[in-house]
Amino acid sequence: MAYRFLPALGDLDLHLIGEGRHEELWTALGAQPMEHQGVAGTRFTVWAPDARGVRVAGDFNYWDGTGFPMRSLGSSGVWELFLPGIGEGALYKFDVCRPDGSHTLRADPMARYAEVPPANASIVTASHHEWRDQEWMAHRGDVPVHEAPLSVYEVHLPSWRPGLTYRQLADQLPSYVRDLGFTHVELMPVSEHPFGGSWGYQVTGFYAPTSRMGTPDDFRFLVDSLHRAGIGVIVDWVPAHFPRDDWALAEFDGRPLYEHSDPSRAAHPDWGTLEFDFGRTEVRNFLVANATYWCEEFHIDGLRVDAVASMLYLDYSREEGEWSPNEHGGRENLDAVAFLQEMNATVYRRNPGVVTIAEESTAWDGVTRATHHVGPGGFGGLGFGLKWNMGWMHDSLEYVSKEPVHRKYHHNEMTFSMVYAYSENYVLPISHDEVVHGKRSLVSKMPGDWWQQRANHRAYLGFMWAHPGKQLLFMGQEFAQGAEWSEGHGPDWWLLDPSYAAESDHRGVRTLVAELNAVYAETPALWQRDTVPEGFDWVDGGAAEDNVFAFLRYDAHGSPLLAVSNFSPVVRHDYRVGVPKPLGDRVAWAEVLNTDAERYGGSGVGHPDPLKPQPVAAHGRPGSLLLTLPPLATVWFRPV
Repeated sequence: MAYRFLPALGDLDLHLIGEGRHEELWTALGAQPMEHQGVAGTRFTVWAPDARGVRVAGDFNYWDGTGFPMRSLGSSGVWELFLPGIGEGALYKFDVCRPDGSHTLRADPMARYAEVPPANASIVTASHHEWRDQEWMAHRGDVPVHEAPLSVYEVHLPSWRPGLTYRQLADQLPSYVRDLGFTHVELMPVSEHPFGGSWGYQVTGFYAPTSRMGTPDDFRFLVDSLHRAGIGVIVDWVPAHFPRDDWALAEFDGRPLYEHSDPSRAAHPDWGTLEFDFGRTEVRNFLVANATYWCEEFHIDGLRVDAVASMLYLDYSREEGEWSPNEHGGRENLDAVAFLQEMNATVYRRNPGVVTIAEESTAWDGVTRATHHVGPGGFGGLGFGLKWNMGWMHDSLEYVSKEPVHRKYHHNEMTFSMVYAYSENYVLPISHDEVVHGKRSLVSKMPGDWWQQRANHRAYLGFMWAHPGKQLLFMGQEFAQGAEWSEGHGPDWWLLDPSYAAESDHRGVRTLVAELNAVYAETPALWQRDTVPEGFDWVDGGAAEDNVFAFLRYDAHGSPLLAVSNFSPVVRHDYRVGVPKPLGDRVAWAEVLNTDAERYGGSGVGHPDPLKPQPVAAHGRPGSLLLTLPPLATVWFRPV
């Protein structure tokens, strides 16, 4: 009988939960298989402070919790019951008696495993995975991420190769990503979510990897396999909001609990979801612990935090009269600011080598500044490691989508990013958001015929990989897929089938991406000083009439790389570009990458032999190179 057992939750756990400081909350709440007082069973615990009573219902009691009421552990709001004989694989929910006496059957907010949607019961689970990524974990933090190469392949796991399980993906994804030379994968949200069409951005099971592709240990196996292939794993994490499903978090114990008690602050104006109450200590604890849970239980190397702007501003997507200012009369959500600072500080303190990345679409000051450095607005930094550069993405895509004859009027859209390039530590994101909902795929945004579209696509990638900031490319864009992405069928792999007539067109672009990543990785000038002005120098940022951009990148020793992009469809002969004085005995410049190479599908205009600088001053430099710029192409040069 369950009631001859003493509570299996300690006083320290309850104290930390009450303080909102339990950094390993998943060890205290939820369903924990264990031996208690010499008997094997499962301890069930749940936080429901407004409930009149809570019972455990499951497949072990025919979903009738009448005989299984839980104990209230005092003022903590936590309910607890140890059930002997219940083990892994058992299905369960909590039968919550609301303040008005009605009952609601709820999935466990802390469930580590859930049924495959649309079923939604929680499942008792424990991990038996034996990690084999010790070497990766020991060295992943050796170099600070903003001074290291970071090139990210963004993946929607359920549709990358539809139908594959986590373990089957572990056979295919690591080798594919390694062959392409990306340093990291970024997985769109893997937390359990009821509606596949949300792509995981509307989460009901914050502590459970989606069971659509296997068990939590199967997911650990995938991460382990990626690590052993030398590939880091970033996951999208969504602490901004949650859906209103009546079996999940919404009004969990009969009153607003995880959401804000003010309905106007709880309702997310854009997505029909509910916003978390970031000011409530237990809710903040639920989310901060969740961030570190993914890093510690699944060895995740980075968290890309979704929709940060919607958390930071009280007036986000709200009209006059639909929001109330903070205590200082401002529009900043002070609770969300404090939450993000605590989350970042906790993750970085507990998990060396992990990076947090903000998807933040405004000019909020100090997103990647340390939390203890107060900025001009009176706020400490948010403490993120990197931030998505939405401005660069928007401006540069606007430029390349124009016909070349019109590009001279939009030249500043390609150069403006350098005005603010050092305000934050940036990632350049060509993400899933840019290739859905009628925005067209990357190659389909480009003007001109099929040859010109691919040439534009390649030139743009060459420009992006040379530009300060880390790289992110969504799956399918690495081989110039023409169609938008659909979660129903994933990338158009048939374009790479040798029996398809235009296969070489697509394979050429994929070859370019692999070689961009290879040259990038071995060229510190392209990443070592990404976040300081000394790493970049315009050679010519004003050649609007020519549609040409030329700039230098420098590594920590001053070793340069010259990148020249020609976004016009004509060959430019005898094009003079100023270069710095040679370093030591390296007197010539050699072409190290040319997006117009024939093996990528280009026309093959280039520089097969090293070029010696001429003593002709240009662009404020003593010497210069006379180049032949291929049409719609980016060319990189290094001193030899």
